[in-house]
Amino acid sequence: MNIQSLLKQAQKMQAEIGKAEKALKERKYCALVNNGVVQVECNGAYEVTKVEIDETLLTAENKELLEDMILMGVNEAVKKAVSEEVINQLTGGVKLPGAF
Repeated sequence: MNIQSLLKQAQKMQAEIGKAEKALKERKYCALVNNGVVQVECNGAYEVTKVEIDETLLTAENKELLEDMILMGVNEAVKKAVSEEVINQLTGGVKLPGAF
């Protein structure tokens, strides 16, 4: 194998990695806490992209409750993203009925 061929392979791999990263960021995982009063969304790169809080929770008395709900939502959204990634690795990306 010559250097030119290796360079082409490296460029191809870089392009594929870029596509995969973009696809991960486009995936969305949503968690609803306490019937949706707190909603958290993350992407496949495990970045929290959205947090929605019902206005009725925005009181000083609800501070700890709200903090707990946000924590639960973030953990659940990330757990969904990780679970899908693990299943994809185990199945080689083949979609199974009833799995995501």
